[in-house]
Amino acid sequence: MNEEHAIVLDYLPHGKSSSFKAEPIAIVLGTSFFTLLEVVPKAGADLKPLEEVYIGRETREKIDHIKQRIPFEQLTNNAKEELDKAVEDVILKNEKRFIQFFNASGSISLKRHQLELLPGVGKQHMEDILRERQIKPFESLKDIEDRVRFLTAPLSILRRRVMSELEGDEKHYLFARPPQTDDELRGAPPRQRR
Repeated sequence: MNEEHAIVLDYLPHGKSSSFKAEPIAIVLGTSFFTLLEVVPKAGADLKPLEEVYIGRETREKIDHIKQRIPFEQLTNNAKEELDKAVEDVILKNEKRFIQFFNASGSISLKRHQLELLPGVGKQHMEDILRERQIKPFESLKDIEDRVRFLTAPLSILRRRVMSELEGDEKHYLFARPPQTDDELRGAPPRQRR
């Protein structure tokens, strides 16, 4: 479950002022699991905000290596400013993946459904979505907006949910990789999540 591509949120050609070693770094958002990462660009690489870069295991054009995963709190102000737009871009470029969530999501417990974890989606919206998807699976975000009464701006709903997950404010994670545990931050192997 590694990220293959990422969107540049901020580029610091001289590194962070708090860093022991002065090296250029970029803060990026993974496009598969919304993982926040610090990466080290290759010498001479010029990175622009919201540019998509390859960070997978094969030969990378602009990125030398991934330095570390970072929590939301360690984002620079510039990275935070670009994050909303980057999240929205990822959703739009991977619309089918998010439509699949609306078409296939299920219950979390006897009383709660995954759809209810989306901001602004209550019981009535959930029932409308479930009824409509049984009639015919949703084909686009526009299709959801057209067919589900009073549910406006599904893109905004998805973006707000991803942002909340990135900030680490959720019990359940639908789209973003959950924050690292204290053990993972100390370098211990990750424990199984329940």
